[in-house]
Amino acid sequence: MSASFCFAAIDFETTGSVSGYPVEPWQVGVAVIAPDAEPVFWDSLLRIGPRPFHPRAPGRHAALREELAAAPTLMECLESLREYCGGVPMVAHNTATERNCLERGVPMERFGPWIDTLKLCRAAWPDLPSHRLEDLLTRFRLMDRVRAAFPDREPHDALFDAYGSAVLLTHLLGQPGWESVDLEVLTSPDTGAYYRK
Repeated sequence: MSASFCFAAIDFETTGSVSGYPVEPWQVGVAVIAPDAEPVFWDSLLRIGPRPFHPRAPGRHAALREELAAAPTLMECLESLREYCGGVPMVAHNTATERNCLERGVPMERFGPWIDTLKLCRAAWPDLPSHRLEDLLTRFRLMDRVRAAFPDREPHDALFDAYGSAVLLTHLLGQPGWESVDLEVLTSPDTGAYYRK
């Protein structure tokens, strides 16, 4: 997969909202995409103590509670985050979750600018019935590419979804009219048609 500029796609899986507890990330995944280079991947489980998860929180966290109790905190992953994410645009599907996790977990660090593939896809294809990452990857026949990279993982795994966001962005930038869109448009797409619909 080629790209016209370097970027880091990131995804967090979280506990979900539970009364009396903060929303906490339990896994982070990063896919670094650069022109004419193979993707570079990094991921980590993140420490979660003896607290409940939302009953519908996706992912395989239930089978990993012992590993999560012994995993590093996000702050302890800071050097890796700087190595893979520092100085490049950041990409995520619905960036609010990822930005919030980083702002709470490593509050003195600044990452970005941010490219939100959810907003971009709403701008590019406002009439689609769903803009969920998994649905978009399936619609555009990109899911097999992500599964080929991670045959032992599924959607709602942080690394799987981070790479899915990267593949989706690269696909979008190959569409007519999107090949030379500048960074300002990518970070602030016009989603007016989606919301008017």
